[in-house]
Amino acid sequence: MPLPLIYHDDYSPPSPDGHRFPMEKFRLLRDHLVASGLTRDEDLLRPDICPADVLALCHCPAYIERYLSGELSYEDGRRLGLPWSPALAQRTVRAVGGSLLAAEQALQHGLACHLAGGTHHAHYDYPAGFCIFNDLAVIARYLLESGKASCVLIFDCDVHQGDGTARLLEQVDNAVTVSLHCEQNYPARKASSDWDIPLPRGMGDADYLKVVDDTLNYLLPLYQPDIVLYDAGVDVHKDDALGYLQLTDAGVAARDEAVLQHCLGRDIPVVGVIGGGYSKDRHALARRHGILHHSAARVWRGRGLG
Repeated sequence: MPLPLIYHDDYSPPSPDGHRFPMEKFRLLRDHLVASGLTRDEDLLRPDICPADVLALCHCPAYIERYLSGELSYEDGRRLGLPWSPALAQRTVRAVGGSLLAAEQALQHGLACHLAGGTHHAHYDYPAGFCIFNDLAVIARYLLESGKASCVLIFDCDVHQGDGTARLLEQVDNAVTVSLHCEQNYPARKASSDWDIPLPRGMGDADYLKVVDDTLNYLLPLYQPDIVLYDAGVDVHKDDALGYLQLTDAGVAARDEAVLQHCLGRDIPVVGVIGGGYSKDRHALARRHGILHHSAARVWRGRGLG
């Protein structure tokens, strides 16, 4: 079978021209993966909308209703940085459903990748940093409370700290939050993950990959998680508009393959979400995000998972 890839046409609703958040990148990522021969559109798995009761595992029900009905306060809208629309609301709950489906596919097959996800700045009752609902935290709670996993490890390699994830899961036993992030970057006020690994500005491929290897060699045997949720943010790339690290395409690919091999080499299912990435060249950005899926396909074939 092909590598499970999750996508929905809801993922790229209309957005204002020139907006800093590249909403069209999800559609362009799908187009790139199809054009490159990695997948066919008809083979992509389409998710359902995430049920409200699952969202409420991590988010205030009143906040969920407030957002979905378009009644955010001015302050919340400013924190979010995205203009509300019915299409964006639909996209938001659909994308959390996509990460949920990806996790279920990973538990069944060992590996799955989402063409969205990684909204790690969303908090209990307010949005932040282009993130409305925190799919990583929601999935972790869902897997633990449904009994589908007894330990979930979130390995967040987005260049920005996963502050929302850390706060939402701070009191949740057996949800392990790990954040590798550029120390001098958003958010200014960091949260406390279980394992925070702040990185200096300008770090390149070799030093970064050593941190990844050392961290996983220590933490995976320590916690022996039932599944790893991997946020493969490409805002670590040297050409990212909001990054400050210096990874190349080859470095990002090596990172992705290393994470997947560390997990699968220990028989730990892993789900990949794309996380952050920012560039005015939306097509280049889509190709950069596609490094995760191409890396996953190589690992998938190499391990005979298909």
